[in-house]
Amino acid sequence: MACITRFSPKKLVLLREEDAPEKKMEAERMLNETVGRVMDIETQLTSIYEVVKIAQDTAEIIEAENAQGRRVVVNISGGRKPQALGALFGCYARHKMVERIVYVTEEDGEVVDLPILNFGISKTKLMVLEELKKGDTSVKNLALKIGISRGMTYNHIRELREMGFIDPHQLEITSAGELAII
Repeated sequence: MACITRFSPKKLVLLREEDAPEKKMEAERMLNETVGRVMDIETQLTSIYEVVKIAQDTAEIIEAENAQGRRVVVNISGGRKPQALGALFGCYARHKMVERIVYVTEEDGEVVDLPILNFGISKTKLMVLEELKKGDTSVKNLALKIGISRGMTYNHIRELREMGFIDPHQLEITSAGELAII
């Protein structure tokens, strides 16, 4: 409610798990019965613990709202910690479409602004990660598909490993790498 009164949104998108606890369902019902009369309220289902899935779902919601020309303010306060982290990572994946990321304190309802960060990787590194996710683990094939030399491909792989996006022991994308390519 603190975000609703402070930001006066035209639409509210709630992200929650399918079998949410009764307390969460009651809060959703209360929102629909009160502010649902003056704004659109939409519920999107996501995972409870799969951070990458939650981030993907969040990024898709951000894209959809941005495409409608709406301001995007994301409140990561509700839900379990993996849901909050997934929503935060989804915001980072679509950082140019997000106006604010906020957290509302339980104690006094204070709205705390969080920094809008990004994964900071180049388009070429993104292509390397995308090809690895597809299952191609041949440096020669990666270089050909991306259109760079094998030497540059090895450099990108080394840097992506240092950043934690590729496994240090095998040529495989990590969950951090999956988050970076959302």
